[in-house]
Amino acid sequence: MGRRKKVVLLGATGSIGSSALKVIRKHADQLELVGIAANRNADQLAAIAAEFSVPHACLHDNDAGKKAKDARLFPSCTELSYGESGLQTLAALPECDTVLVAVVGTRGLAPALAAINAGHTLALASKEILVLAGKFIMDAARAADVSILPVDSEHNALFQCLRGIETDHVSRLVLTASGGSFRDLPVEQLHSVTLDQALKHPNWDMGPKVTIDSATMANKGLEMIEAKWLFDMRPDQIDVVVHPQSVVHSMVECVDGSTIAHLSPPDMTFAIQHALLFPDRSEPVAPTLDFTQALNLEFRPIEPRRYPCLGLARSALQAGGVAPGIFNAANEIAVDAFVQERIKFVEIAKIVEKTLELIDNGEPGAIEEVLEYDAQARNVASELVAKSN
Repeated sequence: MGRRKKVVLLGATGSIGSSALKVIRKHADQLELVGIAANRNADQLAAIAAEFSVPHACLHDNDAGKKAKDARLFPSCTELSYGESGLQTLAALPECDTVLVAVVGTRGLAPALAAINAGHTLALASKEILVLAGKFIMDAARAADVSILPVDSEHNALFQCLRGIETDHVSRLVLTASGGSFRDLPVEQLHSVTLDQALKHPNWDMGPKVTIDSATMANKGLEMIEAKWLFDMRPDQIDVVVHPQSVVHSMVECVDGSTIAHLSPPDMTFAIQHALLFPDRSEPVAPTLDFTQALNLEFRPIEPRRYPCLGLARSALQAGGVAPGIFNAANEIAVDAFVQERIKFVEIAKIVEKTLELIDNGEPGAIEEVLEYDAQARNVASELVAKSN
């Protein structure tokens, strides 16, 4: 048996983290967990540290970290740090091979750069990192000669489909979308949908933010922006199609008319395992597709009226500069307001659109500028939420 690949998991207590732990349990002979981080869920993180004998752990929330340290929640074999600096130290651990970034929002940006600068492979599940700072992340990865392996099921599918295909042979990338909780609801009824209805995803078990983003298709907009950076494609080469079964995760159309598709069950362990074990392959965690049973695959065009957030994301992608980051920040604020039941579902897109209108686009010269625009967009969107009440 060869040396086990050493993994740092940022976002260990979330839905991606939970799936990653299933993969690491299954392939304990190939993967070793050397670092874990969460925002403030100390009890769950301590349980993971104990199960996997993890030497390094970090809580991003300072108060949660201090309380956990005082209470001695973590096993003696685990060194606990906390705060932003703790997260970056974890991402840059010298013994690490791969850092899986699965934290929500801008928190993953600095650790992702720390991992790249330390020469570690980056397994990327956090969409916001490339949406906000794609230029800086990709430049840093090239300079450090570091691989970025996509963990999102759609981008992981594209990564697998594109292997062996020359870039100039690619006509377009086609991201598939489940259509979310309201894909079959008459558009006229969207103004009265509830939070509980929005959180009932037909195919995937995900956190509230991603589930609502799926219903608005803001998530697919973020994925389009991410795909541009990951695969060096023009905006007009990236399309989206509704695929209710979530079995075909993405497709690559070649210039000769051939379309190459990636299929697997709608379970995140497949994409995560591919990224963590790459370039090796091994037995899956979950059951594979059963072709002894009938399998219908359906594809539908996008309805712009049903998914205005997707159109806004495409406009931001075409505009470039900080527009994608403004789209992301405004969407996060609007989704949070909907989760708190302060705005209606249909107001999410309106707040995003208005925020994009109110902030002048520009080309950032440094990551600090990106974060300034991000903060400005959050302030503007928050004011719009307040005015809508």
